[in-house]
Parts: sequence; structure tokens; C-alpha cells
Amino acid sequence: MTTVNRPPAPVTDEPQYSFTQQEKNITLIGLMVVFLLSALDQTIVSTAMPRIIEQLHGLEYYSWVTTAYLLASTVLVPIYGKLSDLYGRKPILLIGIVLFLIGSMLCGMAGESFLGDLFGGGMIQLIVFRAIQGLGGAALFTSAFAIIGDMFPPAERARFGGLFGAVFGLSSVLGPVIGGFLTDHGSVNLFGAFIEGWRWVFYVNLPLGVVALFMIIAKMPRLTHRAQGKIDFLGAVLIIATTIPLLLALTWGGTTYPWDSVRIISLFAVSAVSFVLLLLAERRNPDAIIPLGLFRNATFTISNLASFFVNVAFIGVVMFLPLFMQSVQGVSATNSGLAMLPLMAGLMSSSIISGNMVAKSGKYKPFLVGAPLVLMVGVFLLTQIDVGTTRLDLGWRMFIVGLGLGPAMSLFNIAIQNAVPMSQLGIATSSSQFFRQIGTTIGAAIFGTLLLNNLHSELPKYLPNVPGLENAAQNINLGEMRASNGNNDTGAQIRAAFRQQYAQIERAFDGDAAATRALLANPQLPAELKDTLKNGGLRAQVHAQLQQQANAVAGALANGEAGRVALLNDPRTSAELKTQLEALPAPALATPQAARVTAARFQQGLLASEDTLVKQATATALTKIESTLDAQADKLARQVTSGMKLGFTASVTHLFATSIWIVLVSFVITLLLPVVPLRQGARPASTPSH
Repeated sequence: MTTVNRPPAPVTDEPQYSFTQQEKNITLIGLMVVFLLSALDQTIVSTAMPRIIEQLHGLEYYSWVTTAYLLASTVLVPIYGKLSDLYGRKPILLIGIVLFLIGSMLCGMAGESFLGDLFGGGMIQLIVFRAIQGLGGAALFTSAFAIIGDMFPPAERARFGGLFGAVFGLSSVLGPVIGGFLTDHGSVNLFGAFIEGWRWVFYVNLPLGVVALFMIIAKMPRLTHRAQGKIDFLGAVLIIATTIPLLLALTWGGTTYPWDSVRIISLFAVSAVSFVLLLLAERRNPDAIIPLGLFRNATFTISNLASFFVNVAFIGVVMFLPLFMQSVQGVSATNSGLAMLPLMAGLMSSSIISGNMVAKSGKYKPFLVGAPLVLMVGVFLLTQIDVGTTRLDLGWRMFIVGLGLGPAMSLFNIAIQNAVPMSQLGIATSSSQFFRQIGTTIGAAIFGTLLLNNLHSELPKYLPNVPGLENAAQNINLGEMRASNGNNDTGAQIRAAFRQQYAQIERAFDGDAAATRALLANPQLPAELKDTLKNGGLRAQVHAQLQQQANAVAGALANGEAGRVALLNDPRTSAELKTQLEALPAPALATPQAARVTAARFQQGLLASEDTLVKQATATALTKIESTLDAQADKLARQVTSGMKLGFTASVTHLFATSIWIVLVSFVITLLLPVVPLRQGARPASTPSH
């Protein structure tokens, strides 16, 4: 323990150049635009995806639109960091911006007719072009933070690091809102060509990127470095061979393929073997992409480890809050970004405030230790939400979560930059970003699987026992839960099932023997309805009742006038029959022979009305059954929708409870972080190289 907490040796090799205030301002603005581009692209696409799937088809490739970008950007982060140490930040940043803009333009053109079947169709094209975007995006985050480290001493970095953390939070709010707005309202006819709204989600990067390119080319110093060496191609290949199979296994495992499938186990095995080879290859390589010697620096190791766990917990909270708000609270997809505003407000304010306070005090550890405690309180409060939680009630809880997340978004990076020499600033910064992205990716995979498992266990507790809902956890449509009255796809399916049952009942009432047998064998049908179908069904019952009535009327009329009077006084005699009896002329019952003839005529008349009475009885019964089934379908649809909300809420709160333990691990690790005050050293004035 003593070895871990020993402060690293002082780092004194500050860059030997200074900058004018104009250069600082313009460079900062350009970097913020670059940073906003990269951060925005991670959130703006989500709300456009349903429309993209609708037009480009290929629902099975849905997750790959995000995965392709994430894979490409994650594996190249440390490679760009090393390249920037060797060749300078500016050229690497420019290459990254150009690649990002090319990828954005191509993404906007995915599925256009002039591309034909390139790569196999529109969705595959989009996936490939998103990977190109990721190749450029990897340089944006890494270079932005490294350039701040080049241009400002450690104490000042905290202030600007907090500002960039706030930009990240702002992008998380603006991304879904802008993406939803452009998708819904951005379709236009331009120069005779129709451009769908979702394509502007990618095209919007182009003007912002051009502005950033101009600022950086015109005003940003070249920032030459003293690092010597060569590119570690073997290390780059092994990093890719380690990372891509790991991320693919975590992305596919438990969803696309079972965890114990040959494919997933093979991916883990390839990743493990590549990792061992990477350690062996980099152990004595002076030009290693991730120098293993950096891990002897306690601040570097502990900061990256704590940041990894913070980002695992971060994605576990942030990933599912929008789903809860959309599915349970009924917030629209376009407004989901605005609904996250309290969390981002807390994140931005704590990031900026902690950055400024660290800049003044030179001490970052108190903020990094205190932040997880606040985060645990906020996440615990989220575990207490239920289906009745209002947006206001959820909002103040999210604000506390944001307060706990803010310092971690920037201060771990400041601690790492403060602890390494300037010659390793780029690789140290990129390594930090690499571990953060790995944490985010692993967190998304782990919590995605946990959610599915939680749904398996929680949904049966809340859903009514309805055939067809056994696999509700796999088939749940989260968006349809917004309808509290069951007017959604599941409600429509339930009503359709009841309509099919009603149609079967109609056929049974019409004499269909197969339909009758099926209904009698259905354990869910009430006994009253089954009794109606047994022993010849409703026709047999009407016939028996009519025969009994006809015999009773004939027997009474055979007794002459006394029988007629008795029938008229009987409350069971129908009004129609009473009218006929009252209209009988006196001779019709005057003699026994006449009475017998009249009785036979009435009996035949009553029996002849059987078909009419059967139709009337059938119509009355079916109307009642239909009304009952409709009411039952509506009630069941509401119960299913309510049950889905209850089950999903319980599943999400269990995820939040898991996040608390992960944050606790981060807190314990952060306690081991060495206390190293930020260096305040001034830089000697000299002219930077452009």
C-alpha cells in the first residue's frame, strides 16, 4: 500500500514556448467546436435511427450503426496519441477532422441511388461510413485534451478541462433534440433533389467542421514536440486484435449470441491471447503505443482505473434514464434530450465549478473523492423512483447525479497530465480516453444484458397470465408503454386476439363443429358460455324451450275458452301471443273439436318461428359476448401496459442499485490516488512554431 500511495517524481519538463491571448482564444474556440462535433455525434444519431431503419431497411443491423463508430474510434485512440507525440498535435488533429468530415458526408449519402449496391446496400453503407467517421472521431477527443495540456500549465488546465466537460454535457442535451428536430422537420427539396431530414444529422457536421478547420489551420500553433522514436505497428495491430474481439463479444454476448456460444468464447479467447502478446511485445519496446512504464506511475494507473469504473456506472445510469422517461413517463423521443437537462445542468455546473476551484487551490483529490459520494447519493435516490414519479421529482434526483458525475469528466484527465512528462502527454491523454471509452463500452454491454435478465425476472411478476406474453422480455416494445390506456401495439394484438376468439364463437353459434370443439376445450372460456354451446348449442336450447311452450299453449287451448283465459293471465305469455289469443273469434274455441284444431294451428305456428327465434337469440347472445370480450380486451390491454411499466421500472431501478456498487469501487480506488498538487509553473516567453 505504501508503494501505491508514493507520489510520483516531480515533472518539470514544461513546453518551452508561450502564446498570445488571441492564439489561445481562437485555438480554444476551434477546439471546443471540434470537441462539440465529436461529442454531439455520439448522441445526435440515436433519435434519427428509427427513420433511418424505415428508409434503409435492415433492422438486424441496427446496433452496428453505433458499434462501428465506437469500435473504430476506441481502438485508434492510443494510436493517435502516440502519433501526436511523434509528429505534433496539429497535423494529427487536422487529419482527424478531415476523416470525420469525409465520414459524415458519406453517412449522409448512404442509400442514395448513385451508390447502388456498394457494400451490399444502404444500411451496410451507413455502417462502413460510420466506421470512417470513427477513424476521424478518435483523434478529436484525444487531440483536444492533449492540446490543452500543451498550451496551459496544469493549474490552468483544470479550468478549461471543466469547460470542456460542460461542452460534453451540453452535447448530451442538444444531440437528441437536434437529431429529432432535423429528422422530423429537415426534409427539403434542394436543387431539384429531395433530401430526407435524417441525412442532415450527418451533413450538419460539415459547416461546423469547416469553421474548426479554418481556425486551427490559420491560428493554432504547430506545437512541435521533442518526442523521438518510430511508429509501433506491431503494438497497433495487437491493440486492435485485443480490443475489437473484446468489444464484439461484449456487444453480441447474451443478445445476438449466447454467452457460452463458440463464437463468443472464441472472441474472448482471441482477445486474451492478443493481450498477452501485447504485453510481451510492449514490455521492452521504447516506442510502445501504450508504454507499460506509465503504469508504474500511481497517479496514471489509479486515475485510469477509477475513471474506468466511473464510466461503467455513468453509462448504467445515463443509458436507461431516457428509456424510462420515454416509456414510463411518456416523454417524446425529440424531447428526451430536454428531459435530461437537470442531469446535464448538474454535470456542467459541477464540472465548471470544480475546475475553477482546482485551478485556484491546486488540489484535485478532494473533488475526485467527494464526487463519487455525491454520485452514490444521487443514484440511490434514483432507485426509489416508481411509475408515479413525476418529471419534476425525477429531475432533482438527476441533478444530484450530475453533480457527482461532473468532476470525473475532466479532473482525472488533469491528474494524469499533471503526473507525466510533456514528452508522454499525448499518449497519456489518449490512454485515459481509451480506458474511458472501454469503460463506457463494457458498461453498455453489461447493463444491456442485466436489463434483459431483470426483465425476465420482473415482468412475470406484473404481467397478467396471458398466452403469448411468455417471451415479453425479448419482445417488449418500450416506446409503446407510453399509452396508459393500452392503445399500443400490444393492446392492438390483445384486441385482435379477442376478435379472433369472437369470430370463432360466431362460427360455433352458426353450427361449425370444429369451432365448437375448440371453444369447449379452451380452459379460459367461462362455463356459462360453454353451456350455451353444449348439446346442440343455442338452436337446441331454443328448440326445446319452443317445443315446451308450444305444447303448453296447445294443451291450454284444447280446454277451450278457459285455457285461453288462463294463457292471457299467465305473465310468461309473450305480448305477441296474447295479441293473437285476444284476436281469436269465439267459434274457434266453442266446441272441443274446434278447440283441438285451433290448438294444433297455434302449436304449428309457434314451432314454425324457431328459425326466427334462433336468429334473435343468437344476435342477442353474440352482442352480449362481443361487448364482454371488448371490455375484457380493454382491461387486459391496460393491465399489460401497466405491468410493462411496473416491470420495466423495477428492472431499471435494479440496474441503478448495481451502479451504486460500481461507484463504490471507484470511490475506494480514488482514495488511493496520490496527493500531488498541480504545478503552477510559468512558462518562459518565446515564439511558438506555426
